[in-house]
Amino acid sequence: MLDATTRSGGTAAAPSPAAAAGLVITPPVKLTKTAHPAHPPAPPAAPVPRGPLARCARLLLSPWARFGLLLLLLAAAAGTVLMFEPQRLVADGWPPQFGGGLAALAFGVAYGLCTVAFVPRPVLNLAAGALFGSTLGLATALGGTVLGAGLAFGLGRLLGQDALRPLLRARWLQAADGQLSRHGFRSMMVLRLFPGVPFWAANYCASVSRMRASSFLLATALGSIPNTAAYAVAGARAASPTSPAFLIAVAVIALPAIGGAVFAWRKRHHLRAR
Repeated sequence: MLDATTRSGGTAAAPSPAAAAGLVITPPVKLTKTAHPAHPPAPPAAPVPRGPLARCARLLLSPWARFGLLLLLLAAAAGTVLMFEPQRLVADGWPPQFGGGLAALAFGVAYGLCTVAFVPRPVLNLAAGALFGSTLGLATALGGTVLGAGLAFGLGRLLGQDALRPLLRARWLQAADGQLSRHGFRSMMVLRLFPGVPFWAANYCASVSRMRASSFLLATALGSIPNTAAYAVAGARAASPTSPAFLIAVAVIALPAIGGAVFAWRKRHHLRAR
């Protein structure tokens, strides 16, 4: 095959007759894919730990194991409350070694722990008013209310939500869960302003739903003010049951309870229909 002379004086190989006729097929060039520096390859998945210790850890962290721990903690708290009988504070008064702000702080913490252990709030509110008067008793009881609600909500959300949510299959349970999840602040305000559902039950039901913790705590703090204030005034004026302040406090306690019963009666058909 002869070489053809280029303009620059060099030589180039002349194409073969087959190549000139287009009968030669050039093999495709294989392109190699290079990794882009901005997208490094994904690391390999970590191996799942095996063995008796790993199985035991998975069992202890399972939803039902955590729910069992929640029941155990609540049973222990209720037993402790029955042992110490906090209702004696109403009759015997606060220990003399505690006084002023320290006593109010200790009572607020004890208030919150007692509500987690199913102690009725009316008894604690009356005790707060009887021990500290109307103003300081209201502040102490309200602080204990928010503390107890937050503790119950956190325990229920951490230890009980994963186990209980799959059990919400009944229509009325799904309707109540949807109401609490979509309208958390409004629903909790209604439950606090119109008592009917026990305090501890509302706390744990809210923790199982998808309600935000901030909405729950804010609605609890605002919605508990009227009822808590009425009980605190009633406790502070219990020695004079015919005084106007005591009678007004009793009326404020009774009217929301009646209103809550009427509201629940009117909404019962709507809840069943859903």
